[in-house]
Amino acid sequence: MSWQIAVKHRTGYGYESPVYASYNEARMTPLSTAEQLTLDARLEVSPVARPLRYTDYWGTSVHAFDVHQPHTELLVTATSVVETARRPTLGERAVGWETLADLAHRERFADLLTPSKYVVAEDEVNAVAAEIAAASTPEEAGMAGVGWAHDSLRHARGATTVRTTSAEARAAGAGVCQDFSHLALAVLRAMQLPARYVSGYLYSAAEPELGQTCSGESHAWVEFWAGRWVAADPSSLRPVGERHVLVAHGRDYGDVRPLSGIYSGTASQALGVTVELTRLR
Repeated sequence: MSWQIAVKHRTGYGYESPVYASYNEARMTPLSTAEQLTLDARLEVSPVARPLRYTDYWGTSVHAFDVHQPHTELLVTATSVVETARRPTLGERAVGWETLADLAHRERFADLLTPSKYVVAEDEVNAVAAEIAAASTPEEAGMAGVGWAHDSLRHARGATTVRTTSAEARAAGAGVCQDFSHLALAVLRAMQLPARYVSGYLYSAAEPELGQTCSGESHAWVEFWAGRWVAADPSSLRPVGERHVLVAHGRDYGDVRPLSGIYSGTASQALGVTVELTRLR
């Protein structure tokens, strides 16, 4: 079964006084994969700019643009129509721990096996990972690790920020989808399962109807490799499928920020972010 979802994502920055030059990157365009097809995608910038589109190291679609006129607000609006589908079930093309321990495999996935800016190595997490891995196949262990991350935190807005690490979120015992994902990555990598951060959107309406629009924010989940990429949502433990719209991959949130850049001017603050998802089919 497949869905068609229309996405409208609006974000930006406001400045205390006019900015005369800014250099920016937007990661707001959904990817086309085996489980997802982007049918249409547009990016609009105010003040008007002409973005240059490229694919980054992680396979994410990036729009780079400069603004060289005085402005006190920078607004970026991304609209797209995406066809989504259910992911494969567990067990397909599964591998054993001996394959994951192979040197060629470890070199191939080196970036996704080690700690990163927001994914921190901790002795207690390492111990949990070793216990789970000893009693399970890689795929089963990966899903159990995601379940452990889910059980380790409670969902609470305001308990963390976008700069919170997995260790800080675990110490606080609370966070949002970004924190659940970072903690899941920490335990997955401790098992020596290559694991990556996934950003996108989640159609959250409890009883979806055609034409129904729901408001939300960017969403995060994870994927780990056990012979194939297995997607899991540690904040809800719901299957990753038709409701999820994939935008970007990376080591952690730092690699997938929807809007980032540098500018010359006074202090800035993020404007309100709005995301609207409409089920078309």
